[in-house]
Amino acid sequence: MVNSGRLGTTIKPKSLITSSAGASKKQQKPFDAMNNIVANLLLNLTSSARFEGSLNMDLNEISMNLVPFPQLHYLVSSLTPLYTLADVNIPPRRLDQMFSDAFSKDHQLIRADPKHSLYLACALMVRGNVQISDLRRNIERLKPSLQFVSWNQEGWKTSLCSVPPVGHSHSLLALANNTCVKPTFMELRERFMRLYKKKAHLHHYLQIEGMEESSFTEALSSLSALIQEYNRLDATKSMPVEDLPRLSVAM
Repeated sequence: MVNSGRLGTTIKPKSLITSSAGASKKQQKPFDAMNNIVANLLLNLTSSARFEGSLNMDLNEISMNLVPFPQLHYLVSSLTPLYTLADVNIPPRRLDQMFSDAFSKDHQLIRADPKHSLYLACALMVRGNVQISDLRRNIERLKPSLQFVSWNQEGWKTSLCSVPPVGHSHSLLALANNTCVKPTFMELRERFMRLYKKKAHLHHYLQIEGMEESSFTEALSSLSALIQEYNRLDATKSMPVEDLPRLSVAM
């Protein structure tokens, strides 16, 4: 992200390292930008527990509402505005643009494009002076361009915290249970198999008490089953959505 060239994704080196000769030079810490963005994500994630809001979200509600099956509990996160804690002068984003950014691939914190994959559920955690009507309006605006599973077309969870982040009028953290995470697991399996076929580094693990070689085959089997589950869900993208009748109450 440091080399992406996009606004708000670089961090200026501030640390000074003094050598034994007494000369000082600037040294950039390679993981500062990444760690700052992760810290920003956690600040937004826990904002409801730390500040007041008209629609606060308990952390337990995330797993309760976003994980329909225990195995599919891997959430894709996006943050907007996307900036490090050192980026204090980035221009503010318009409210509607902020919601659009949250679903674009450029604002995802892994290499994925959820807008062209299948959503199981999605949570929007907003901070700042934002009303529930703003949330509903943007959800209705974005829904036609997003693909949800047929059995969870209303799979939205929302949160409103009235205290904005420092230096910004509002921010948005989106958490999505989406099949776009599948390529990440496929790449992980490919890299694992490349090493496992050569038994690379295996002896280090087998020296640990209770660790057996069968543990690696079980892990590979579990990973392959997870990928197959995402494949099964992706295969339902073209299925028509049934308009189920609403329950009517006799008066």
